[in-house]
Amino acid sequence: MAQELTFSIIKPNAVKKNFIGAIIQKFEENGLKIAAAKMLTLERSKCEEFYAEHKERPFFGELVEFMTSGPIVLMALSGNKAIEKNREIMGATNPVDAAEGTIRKLYGDSVGENAVHGSDSPASAERELALFFDKSELVNI
Repeated sequence: MAQELTFSIIKPNAVKKNFIGAIIQKFEENGLKIAAAKMLTLERSKCEEFYAEHKERPFFGELVEFMTSGPIVLMALSGNKAIEKNREIMGATNPVDAAEGTIRKLYGDSVGENAVHGSDSPASAERELALFFDKSELVNI
């Protein structure tokens, strides 16, 4: 079994609606552990660095505005095949297309405000975790 770490964000719309506990419960019920967590309001420069791959896309400005609009919860999740498992638990990017019972189906408002982010590969998980967590903060692996 492949024990992995992945990165997750509970986005501003889900934090504002007080869904933090329900979302974390979904992760834990499905075998993922919180290896680290913190709540903050994302600085614009850090947000632009995080979403750099989307810089040339028309939705980039709107995405940055949304992600810096209020508090978010950053998490490192650990578990067997954590990246794949997290993607399953989150559901499709568009809440309308997401499977019943997934986080985005339950708590997402739109494609842009879909409640959560999760790394899509080992490389992105490593990059995203390093942007927000020191290795010493990853404690519950």
